[in-house]
Formats: sequence, C-alpha cells, structure tokens
Amino acid sequence: MSMVRTYDACAPATPSTVATHCLTPLPVGAVALDEARELGAWQRLNRERTLPHILERLESTGVLDNLRRLAGESDAGFRGPHFADTDLHKTLEAIAWEAARVPDDQPWEGFSRDAAALLARVQREDGYLASHVQGTVGAEPWTDMRWGHELYVLGHLVQAAIARERATGESDLMGVACRFADLAVAEFGPGATRADGYCGHPEVETALVELYRHTGRRTYLETALAMIERRGHGALGTGPFESSYFQDHAPVREAREATGHAVRQLYLNAGVADVAAETADEALLEALAAQWISAHGTKSYVTGGMGSRHRGESFGDPYELPPDRAYAETCAAIAAFQWDWRMLIATGDSRHADTMERALYNAIAVSTSTDGARFFYSNPLQLRTGHDGTSEDSPSERLDWFGCACCPPNLARLVASLGAYVATGTSHAARVHLYAAGTLHIGGSTLTIATDYPWDGRVEITVGGPMRELALRIPCWAAGASLAVDGRARNATPAADGYARVDVRDGSHVVLDLPMPVDVLDPHPRVDAIRGTVALRRGPVVYCLEQADLPHGVTLEDVRIDTARAPRVAPGVASLRAGATVLFEGTVRNSEGLPRTTALPRSSRAGERSGMLPGRIALRAIPYARWANRGAGAMRVWIPVDEEGSAT
Repeated sequence: MSMVRTYDACAPATPSTVATHCLTPLPVGAVALDEARELGAWQRLNRERTLPHILERLESTGVLDNLRRLAGESDAGFRGPHFADTDLHKTLEAIAWEAARVPDDQPWEGFSRDAAALLARVQREDGYLASHVQGTVGAEPWTDMRWGHELYVLGHLVQAAIARERATGESDLMGVACRFADLAVAEFGPGATRADGYCGHPEVETALVELYRHTGRRTYLETALAMIERRGHGALGTGPFESSYFQDHAPVREAREATGHAVRQLYLNAGVADVAAETADEALLEALAAQWISAHGTKSYVTGGMGSRHRGESFGDPYELPPDRAYAETCAAIAAFQWDWRMLIATGDSRHADTMERALYNAIAVSTSTDGARFFYSNPLQLRTGHDGTSEDSPSERLDWFGCACCPPNLARLVASLGAYVATGTSHAARVHLYAAGTLHIGGSTLTIATDYPWDGRVEITVGGPMRELALRIPCWAAGASLAVDGRARNATPAADGYARVDVRDGSHVVLDLPMPVDVLDPHPRVDAIRGTVALRRGPVVYCLEQADLPHGVTLEDVRIDTARAPRVAPGVASLRAGATVLFEGTVRNSEGLPRTTALPRSSRAGERSGMLPGRIALRAIPYARWANRGAGAMRVWIPVDEEGSAT
C-alpha cells in the first residue's frame, strides 16, 4: 500500500511561520540518501537490523506487557524503569520517520496501529497515560516531579504522534497524545500555581513546542514557557543529587554553565531554543549562547561526547575530561545534536553544523556495532588493558540491551530521520550542512550529491530546477578548501556564518574539495588528564588505537606515538563499515620490569628505556566509531607522545 504524506513539514523540528529563524528545514522524505555510502548505509542498517532488534526487545523486556496489564491483557508484573513507556514511544517515532523515508514499504504499520490502539485502551478518562504510575497500587499522578518522569513520558509520546501524523496522515496516536498534553496544560500551564510544575527530566518542553507548531494551539507553547520559567528555584528539592543535577539551581535565563545530568541539560536547551524561536525571546537565546560555549568549549570531548562523570551521568568542571572515565552517554550526544540543530535553524551559524557533524561521526556513531544490533550506553575514549567490563555502565564490548534502554530507540529515531538534517532551503536558495551522497528535493529544485564523505573530501553537486544560490558549509577543520562551478574556480572563503556561496542555475555542476590530511591534535593545556598525548583526526572523523591492531606481546599502554613522522592514510579504498585507516609510527616502552608502584623516581625509568621493544613500530589507527567490533580489548584516542623518539 502506498502511503500519502499529508504534511509538507514532515521533519522532527519545523518552526512556525511566525517564528524567528534563519533556515527552513526539509521534510525527511525530501532527501534520499545513497545506501551505498556512509549515512545511507547507516539508515539501511537501522531499518534492516536495529529496528527489528528493538521491536523484539520491546516484547521480551516487558515494555508492551507493562501496558497490556493495565487492559487486563497480561498478568506480568511491571518491568523496567519508571519511564519504560518511552522505549515504545521512541520506536514509534523511528517507524514513522521510516514511513516518511520509504513510504511504499512499511512492514511495521500494523505494529504502530496496534500500539496506538493499546495506548488508547489504557489511557485514563482524564488523559493521563504512564504505565508505571497507573499500574502501581497507591500511586497517584504528579506526586513525584523529581523522579516520576511522567512529563518525560508525555514528551516522547507527543513526538511519536507528531511524526506519525506528519509521515502517514494517521491520527490515531495524535488523539492519545493530545488528550495527555491537554491534561498537562490544565495541571502545569500558565495558570497553574504549584511551584514544582515542571519535570525533573526535561524533554517535554521541546515536544510541546512542536505540538503547538503542528496543531496551532498556543496553549502548548505557553505551557512549555511556563515550565521553563518555573525551573531554577530549587522547588524539586535535593537528594541524593543536588539541584544542579536537575538544572534547578538557577533560573534558565541566568544559567550560563552546562551542569548536572548531561541529557537533562541538553534536552532542556533544545526546548529553550524552540521556545526562544517561537517567542522571539533574545534573552533566552543569549543564555543558550553562553551555555553553548560552556558545553562545547570547555566540557565536550574531542569526539563530541558530553558528560565526564559517571556519578549523576553528569557534566564535570570546565576541562574535566578524563578519557578513561568518560561517561559520554549516547543519549547525551543525540540530545546535543538536537540542540545544535535548533541553534543552527535559529542563527544560521555553521559552528552548530560543525558540532553536529563531529558528534554524528564519532560520539553517536560509536554507539552502534557494525551489525546494528549491539550498543554502547556510555562511550569512553580509553579502555585499559585488564578492564573489568561486566558492568552495563562501562562494558568492554557493546551490549544487545540495557536495564535502562533509552539509547537504542533514541538512535533508531535519529538515524531514520537523518535526511532532515542534511540541508535547508527553498527552491531558489539552499544550504548544505552535512555532506552525504544522495538526492535532495527542495521545492521545485533538485540537488544530486555524489561523494564518499567522510572518507573523501570531494563533494560534487548537480543542480536541477530554478535554484539560484547554493551555500556550502566549509568545516572548521577544512583549511585550503577549493570550489568550482561548471569547471570555473569560485571563491571558497566562507562568509562570517561559515558558508561559501555560489550562483548556480539549472544544470550547474558544483565541485567542493575539502582537503583531508591527518591532523595531529594537542589537548587544551587545562585538560590535565591528557597532557603529553595527541589525538588523530581526519576530516570530521576521530581515530583511536586498538589492542587488536598491535603486534603480539605489545601492550597498548606501552605504545608511544612519534610525532616527528607525519601520520598518513592507508592506501586503498575505505571499507564502508570499517572506514579509512591511518598509519603512523611509534615506539614501545616496555614497562613490565618496573616496580609495582604507581609513582617512580626518574632514575628507575632507565630500565624502561633499555627494555624498549624494537626501536620503531608501525601502528594502525581506526575510526573511533568502529572500535570494539573485533572482540574486547584495550583502546585509546589520546596517545602518549614519545618525546625522546620524536627528538631524534
């Protein structure tokens, strides 16, 4: 059956016609990514492996039974965290974006209809719908705003309903979501008097704004704003975490530092960005700009990962970025991606596309195995030899599911909707933000993009239709970019917003060349944990050294890089799922004979030098996103420098 999309605004975030914004998003279905290239292949893997795996886990882990038991259709007890319903909601959203992407082949439409019907059956008459509270004897709604997650559940239900109606025209889930949202408006809207009228886990804010955009009902926007204004006065209380964990320590308009639980902070910022755009609130945008500098300038890993502390899954102090203790939750990277997308739409500044790209190819991509059915929840930048990887919080390999399984369905919905983030624009003027092979339909114009990005920096674009201007992002790492239109060189120097602009016409052939040498990165001097090390990056891709690529008998911690000899790209064509590899030289300083103590006098290190294994060793680095696909083993992104070897 061919499904007809009834909404042109078929995208995850679409500003209203009265919103303050610089860019016009494209519908998910307007972009067909080439499945023989990186992002398109990821979407195919998501469809063929990740989504079926998630659907099986929804059944086997009790997510669906949690709802069925409320309808008398299961006698199983409640399983999972309080917010287990959101695993279903995010999956329904992913399925909807797949419907927009591949409208003529939807094997899960029956599942979505059945799920919507189940949710409708168990929804209370007043609209309330959270299976944990409804199925717990003596529990009452809205009595635990700090940990209850009821509004968080609502947020993901709303986003799923919007995606489903925009993608397929089906309104079954929308009716359920609006009834719950209307209850939230009555309880927590502008006229509500309770001081704690907001969720301990932000997310509903961005969902309510999108519901306003979708329905035109301003009460949803006003409720999101009211929740934002209430936050920051400590009404949620403390224990076991401080108020900053919930972003409840300072009013949103005054908060200038990213702090507390990373996912909460980043989802909150996405919602604040949506509210600011729809209300033309410059003060909120100014606060977000300061938060962006804090998060990306002082608290982000080189991979784009966010959150350095396992305790509270939280941001640490500025420059507190230990690679081996990085929490860097997958959902935090996705939330940062969503926040940056909204900032990009609002400001048009390419720095937001730069950070989206960095997270996408590193902190987000690393979360999923090459077979699409195993996942990381946390994403360290170093795993030590002998690491005990039995904990879900810091496993040595990806797991097929988690007790708190928020990340896999979150990944599925993002990957299914990736086309919506590639470009923005209208029939006559467009911007390309993320380079990917495929075909883009922008109004009456078409852009056909051929590239092997991110493994190759050459991007070729053929223009069809009335398009007159094309703006191409020049990434922050791309020194020496060149640009040509129909064989004639054009100025590739970006404007202040980071985009190079060229005039085009029907049939124009645009070629952008982004040089991709291997960059050797030094850490910021304030990041104490990685002094004396370097990282390797090529284009947007960060690399790592993995035990699997070392000679037998060589321990990862003993390897040093010789920075006097430039790393180079391995010859041959990059494998689609393995990516391009980088070759470099280093030394091995055998530490086996040293005393068993963690602090050594310098005189004792003479034995380390004399015990050095063969003077030089050829080393191979792989994309960080591909590590742990060949079994458990040590890994590191930041590699110690051989100061003695580099000086010779």
